[in-house]
Amino acid sequence: MKTLFKLRILQSLWTPPSPSRLFHKDNRRLVAHIVSHYESINRCEQELPEHFNFASDVLDKWSQLEKAGKRPAIAAFWWINDKRDEVKWSFEELGFLSRKAANVLSDPCGLQREDRVIVILPRIPEWWILNVACIRTGIVFIPGTSQLTAKDIFYRLQASKAKCIITNDTLAPAVDSVMPDCQFLKTKLIVSEGSRDGWLNFQELLKVAPADHNCIKTKSRDPMLIYFTSGSTGPPKMVEHSHSSYGLGFTVSGRYWLNLTPSDIFWNTSDTGWVKSAWSSFFSPWSSGSCVFIHNMPQFEPTTVANTLSRYPITTFCTAPTAYCMLVQHGVTSYKFMSLRHCVTGGEPLNPEVMEQWKTQTGLDIYEGYGQTETVTICANVKGMKIKPGSMGKASPPYDVQVVGDQGDILPRGEEGNIAIRIKPTRPFCLFSQYLDNPEKTASTEHGNFYITGDRGIMDEEGYFWFVGRSDDIINSSGYRIGPFEVESALIQHPAVAESAVASSPDPIRGEVVKAFVVLAPDFLSHDPEKLALELQEHVKKVTAPYKYPRKVEFVQELPKTVAGKIQRKVLRNKEWGRA
Repeated sequence: MKTLFKLRILQSLWTPPSPSRLFHKDNRRLVAHIVSHYESINRCEQELPEHFNFASDVLDKWSQLEKAGKRPAIAAFWWINDKRDEVKWSFEELGFLSRKAANVLSDPCGLQREDRVIVILPRIPEWWILNVACIRTGIVFIPGTSQLTAKDIFYRLQASKAKCIITNDTLAPAVDSVMPDCQFLKTKLIVSEGSRDGWLNFQELLKVAPADHNCIKTKSRDPMLIYFTSGSTGPPKMVEHSHSSYGLGFTVSGRYWLNLTPSDIFWNTSDTGWVKSAWSSFFSPWSSGSCVFIHNMPQFEPTTVANTLSRYPITTFCTAPTAYCMLVQHGVTSYKFMSLRHCVTGGEPLNPEVMEQWKTQTGLDIYEGYGQTETVTICANVKGMKIKPGSMGKASPPYDVQVVGDQGDILPRGEEGNIAIRIKPTRPFCLFSQYLDNPEKTASTEHGNFYITGDRGIMDEEGYFWFVGRSDDIINSSGYRIGPFEVESALIQHPAVAESAVASSPDPIRGEVVKAFVVLAPDFLSHDPEKLALELQEHVKKVTAPYKYPRKVEFVQELPKTVAGKIQRKVLRNKEWGRA
C-alpha cells in the first residue's frame, strides 16, 4: 500500500508491528524511542492517497497476512454473552460474511453507493458484519443506540434521509409506528430469528447471498459514517466522517495510545450507538490487526466485568471513567487479571483518586485519552510518557493542539482557554467533514486558524493538557470561573462520596454558585445530611481553592447519564435553572 505519510515510522503501521517485546515494561530504551517517534509524527507532512477503503485496504490485508501465517493464530473477532454463547471469526471469516452482507444490502435492499442506512442494534455480531458491509459497498453507516424512542428514530430518519433502517425485534414496532410519515425510508431490514410483516430478514437473506463481492473503490474523502451528536441547544447534529478520517485516522491511536499489536485481545465496553465503539471496537484494533473482544452485557455490572477480565485472555481494556469508579468501589483486589497489561479510558475526565485506587488494586496504570465525535484522539497518555494524574496527556498526531482565546489567538502556557486544533493552512484529514446540512454550525466551530472543540482547558509548560470543562459547563460565580471537574475530583477523595456531579445553580447575590449532587457510599447513608453536607464543603475547601467549594449540596440516589455512562451535567443544570 502506498505511503500515507512522509514519515518512515508510519509505514510500519501497515505491516505487522514488531513483536510485543518492543513494548516490554523493562525495555525502557525502546519505549523511549517509541515515544520520541510518536511525538515527532506531529511534525510530518500529511499525504493522503486518492482512494482508500478500510475493508479492502486494511481488513483484507490482514486476511492475507493471516493466510500466509504472518499474523498470530488468534481470532479477529471474539463475542460472548451472559448465556455463554460464543462467536469467533478470523479476518478471513469476517471478510466472507461481510461480502455476503454487502450483497444483501445491494440486491434485496436495493441500496447504492452513498445511500444512507441507520443501524440500531445492541452488541451483537451482526453490527460488525453490517458495518464492514457498508464500507465495502460505499453505503453510509449511521449508528444509533438501542435506547432511542420512536420520536428519536423519526427525527434521525427524516434528518438523514436514510433509505434503509436495520434493527431488531425490540425496536421494530417503534419504526413501524413512524413509518407512514417517513417519505425517504424505502427498506426495513430486521435482525431476528423470526419474520415480521413489511420487513426483510437479514439472517435469511445472508444464508443465500453469494459470497463474491467486488469492493467499491471509494475515495479517501467520500462520506463513510454519520453520527448524531447532541449539543447544548437544538436537536442533535449530524457529524459526517470520510473513509480516511476514521479509517486512517485511528491508526496512530491503535498503535500508541491503545498500545495494540496483532497479538492483543482488546475489550472495549462501549455501546454500539456511542462513537467510542467505532474508535475502540472497530477502527483502532483492526488497524493494528488485534482481536476485538465483545461481551454483550445488558448493562455494566462490576462483578461480570471483573469475572470476564479474569476468565478470558484480555490484554487491553477500555471503559469509561465512571465504570472504573464502579470497579474500584466494588473492589478487584481478589481477582487475578492474568493477561491484562494495558488499561485506557476516555469520554469524560478521570478522577486522579480513581486512577490511584485502580493502580493500588491491580498494579496497572490507566492511560487517559481525549477526543470528540468530530475528531479522532486529540490528546493521550501513551506508554513511556510520564503520567500526570488528572491530565489528558499530550497532543496526539497528527493534530497541532493549542489553547486559544475566543478570537483564535494562542494563549500562554498555564492560561485557561479553548482547546483547539489547527486547521490552517492544512486541515487535518482526520477531522469531521461537516455538520451535514448545517453549514452555519460547521462555520461556527472555526475561529481564525483553529477548530474550536467547545471544551475549556489548560496546557502546562511540558505540553500536557488539563480539562476544565465544557464551555457551557463552566460556572461563573462572583467573577470566579470554576470547572466542575476540579470540584468533583475534590469530592471523590472523601470516603462518603461514591459519585458526584457539579453544576451551576442560580443565586440572587452571586448570579450562580457551585452545586454538588452527591451519591453517598453505603456506609454513609444513615449519617445526618446537614452535618455531612457541611463536612463535604469543608473538605473541598481544604483540597482545592476555597472559592470553588459547593455552596449547595444535594444528596441523590443516582446521577443522570448517557448510554455511554457519561454524566449529563446539562440535565442537572437545566433542572436548577427551571429549564427541565
